[in-house]
Amino acid sequence: MAQYTTYDQVGIKEDISDIISNITPTNTPFMSSIGKESVSNTLYQWQEDSLAATAENAEIEGFTASTATLTPTTMRSNYTQIQSKTIKISGTNDAIDAYGRAQETAYQLSKKAAEFKRDIEFNLIGDRSVAGNNAAAGSSSAARLTANIYGQDATSAAVIDSAVQEAGGSAALSEQMILNLGDKLYDEGSEASILMIKPADSTVIAGFTRSAVGSGNARQEHFTNGGRTLMNVVDVYISPYGEQRVVMNRFMKTDVAFMYDPSNWKMCELRPMTRELLAKTGDADTHMMVTEYGLKHVNYKASGLITAIT
Repeated sequence: MAQYTTYDQVGIKEDISDIISNITPTNTPFMSSIGKESVSNTLYQWQEDSLAATAENAEIEGFTASTATLTPTTMRSNYTQIQSKTIKISGTNDAIDAYGRAQETAYQLSKKAAEFKRDIEFNLIGDRSVAGNNAAAGSSSAARLTANIYGQDATSAAVIDSAVQEAGGSAALSEQMILNLGDKLYDEGSEASILMIKPADSTVIAGFTRSAVGSGNARQEHFTNGGRTLMNVVDVYISPYGEQRVVMNRFMKTDVAFMYDPSNWKMCELRPMTRELLAKTGDADTHMMVTEYGLKHVNYKASGLITAIT
């Protein structure tokens, strides 16, 4: 008598998990660290100023007053850009039972909202090699673009001034580079509190604990007898030029490190993110998410870049 097995059986119930696994990262460190403000035009402007350089200042008794040379403020400007995502779900899709979600529309909207945030972070701090990192006025056939941290604003001025950029010279990130940039920012009066780096550079900075700049002597490392925890991370870097929290960002350019004061950056919203149900044209619902925003660096010497690192 032939044996009857599951290979012969018809109607076996499927075993599908009711949980959908998605480990795609959704954190947005730069956007989350800066403030927001509203703007009322696609071209938004602000003014920047600085004090005159220090000078010897001594007068003779009975001196005649002379008029100081005054300098005007500098006008800065950037454009907003429009961002959108649209989904179209059939009526049947929302009517049927599916594993892992109660309703397809709700699931897809939640997924697209997370993608939306990632896109904003990338537009602000990523390498937009296709569209370019500079501001663009746009046209009826080309999208308007906001300048990101690497680009040039609406007047072709670098969003981060060249005076606060440290050239890495196609070498790995080093402590000396960080100190050099800290010195430049300190001279300008900046109080940068965050050092944002690509993930691979976190291990480079952790390695600073085993070396000392200029002395060749290893910094001391302390281990507790019997301890089973090995720490190889630096969360805060303190130098003569201040204290910076070390933050990884997987979306930033891989050849830069970014030292900044978050209070000097704003995400400018012309239109906050909204969801709209578009006109129905058949047995499906179309949802569109849209926002219009731009980036503002309040003072172009308040934050700095280490460029051309490997």
